[in-house]
Amino acid sequence: VQLVESGGGSVQPGGSLRLSCVASGRFSSLDVMAWFRQAPGKGRERVAIISRGGASNYHDAVKGRFTISRDNDKNTVYLQMNSLKPEDTAVYFCYAIIGVGPVWGQGTQVTVSS
Repeated sequence: VQLVESGGGSVQPGGSLRLSCVASGRFSSLDVMAWFRQAPGKGRERVAIISRGGASNYHDAVKGRFTISRDNDKNTVYLQMNSLKPEDTAVYFCYAIIGVGPVWGQGTQVTVSS
């Protein structure tokens, strides 16, 4: 079982990016999914989380700018990031509870710079 992220890149302040994360392999259930990020020299923080039923929660720093969603038929979670700021620069990691335990993606770099 693995999570594969895509959609990272470089963007100017105020721009947008959409991250995707697909769960692949054999598994019985895909429960909570989330996005974390880790900036250079800082700890990993949770950006947004979404239940299988669609209930979501966000870090205060991204409320109103980021939207997490999921497609259960495609085993995919998305993170739409708008009004990006330089402080959003980080490696973004996908996270999911699959079956009996947590699984992490390999991370995708997001850089916000003029």
